[in-house]
Amino acid sequence: MAAAENLTIGKALNTGLRRAMEHDDKVLIMGEDVGKLGGVFRITDGLQKDFGEDRVIDTPLAESGIIGTAVGLAIRGYRPVCEIQFDGFVYPAYDQIVSQVAKIHYRSGGKLSLPIVIRIPFGGGIGAVEHHSESPEAYFAHTAGLKVVSCSNPDDAYWMIQQSIESDDPIIFMEPKRRYWEKGDVNVDSASLPLHASRVARAGTDATVIAYGPMVRTALDAAAAAAEDGRSLEVIDLRTLSPLDMGPVYDSVRRTGRAIMVHEAPGNLGLGSEVAARITEECFYSLEAPVLRVTGFDTPYPAARLEEEYLPDLDRVLDAVDRSFGF
Repeated sequence: MAAAENLTIGKALNTGLRRAMEHDDKVLIMGEDVGKLGGVFRITDGLQKDFGEDRVIDTPLAESGIIGTAVGLAIRGYRPVCEIQFDGFVYPAYDQIVSQVAKIHYRSGGKLSLPIVIRIPFGGGIGAVEHHSESPEAYFAHTAGLKVVSCSNPDDAYWMIQQSIESDDPIIFMEPKRRYWEKGDVNVDSASLPLHASRVARAGTDATVIAYGPMVRTALDAAAAAAEDGRSLEVIDLRTLSPLDMGPVYDSVRRTGRAIMVHEAPGNLGLGSEVAARITEECFYSLEAPVLRVTGFDTPYPAARLEEEYLPDLDRVLDAVDRSFGF
């Protein structure tokens, strides 16, 4: 029987990082305040104490320097795990990520690999000031040479961080910061899925709701509310944003005939646009209504007092479901 532990997403990430460091002494953690403080969200709490300052490294406040240093370390055989303290802080490192991290394997004809994991707490809902509540995933999913994943629950957090560290490809690891404190069971014996696989989070028959990261919980709450009104919503957790695993999505939409994509990032050129296009191409004759999107607005992320109006919520998801059934 599988051993299970009840952990928060934050603790599951911490435990997964610890297990990866125990397994391979080439795994290093780098970032601002990741050592003595244990990270602003305490994801790396206790790791410097147990593994030393040579493996859990407090860096200067210089994101470009963090990623540039990680490139050199990866070429020398290390597996750096870089923490970007908040999502909006990643942009000074954007050049390094898209020009170096994403390109070196291709430019070297496959001779060089960069097994780098870049952890980014992303999304809103924590009442923070500007530059602390961004959703930059589409920038990276659009970049050839990068893989992008996002966990939504403790079990995935525990396993996906380890799978990402074991990968020889550079991975952008998006962590839903407002869900860090949500608890769930973690199977510590074996992973239920490979890294780049989507999953059915809740089975249903009437419409398909697709989400990832922090919006998976919102989609599940909407499905529970819809069930009280007699509608059965199937919820798909994408988990992997690049490459997209669309197989479970297509299977679901062919059964339900309706699809609603939900994410926090603005709708214009967001992940939902790509998902909607692919569903339309592959499932056109199964669709009973257009693929609808529920997203953040095409504006800069607002001040904290307005973020509840900006973020997709249960009511906006259910409204999209109603509109789908109106066709």
